[in-house]
Amino acid sequence: MLPSPSVVSSRRARPLPPDARRAALIAATLPLIRKRGIDVSTRLIAQAAGVAEGTIFRVFPDKDSLIRATVDAAFDPAPVVAALKRIDPALPLRERLIEVVRIVQSWTTTVIDLIMALRWNRPPGEKPPRRPKPSTVISAAVARLIEPDRGELRVPPAEAARLLHLLLFSGSHPGITNGRLLAPREIVDVILDGVRRHPDRAWRMTA
Repeated sequence: MLPSPSVVSSRRARPLPPDARRAALIAATLPLIRKRGIDVSTRLIAQAAGVAEGTIFRVFPDKDSLIRATVDAAFDPAPVVAALKRIDPALPLRERLIEVVRIVQSWTTTVIDLIMALRWNRPPGEKPPRRPKPSTVISAAVARLIEPDRGELRVPPAEAARLLHLLLFSGSHPGITNGRLLAPREIVDVILDGVRRHPDRAWRMTA
């Protein structure tokens, strides 16, 4: 859920404020880590960000610091929660949950790719600060979106959010799905309706 680099170009980037430069470098680094792991060179990172290689070291003391900052940013659930808050609460429950899955699935696939690229290891350096698990923070935000429709559910909103998150994660993992990721509507249909045919409506699983 990181912002796309605003400076990715074959030309040199315009000068940016320090915070914006840092964010641009992180955004340019993330897809490279997903593809190549932490062995990606600063030369490739600089090319992706459209800056001179020396610019990296004016923002970060070394490559490991940039890698750690990128990993921390990728795992940060705050942008996901902010996007969930922008979902229109007036949407019907099904459509609201499809939007939820689209947002969370995008973040989940990034995290899964990153974990696989890092082989479950963080780059060298200090340990990250202790924070609530991202899945816990996101599930709580999803439960709040479900709460207005509590009366339609057989389980509490928190449990519905937990089940949704479990199916979303497993359905978004290429190793579990054999590369056939579940579409948002498929995930929501299974959570809300199960897989048994309903006599009151035609059953269909569509993307």
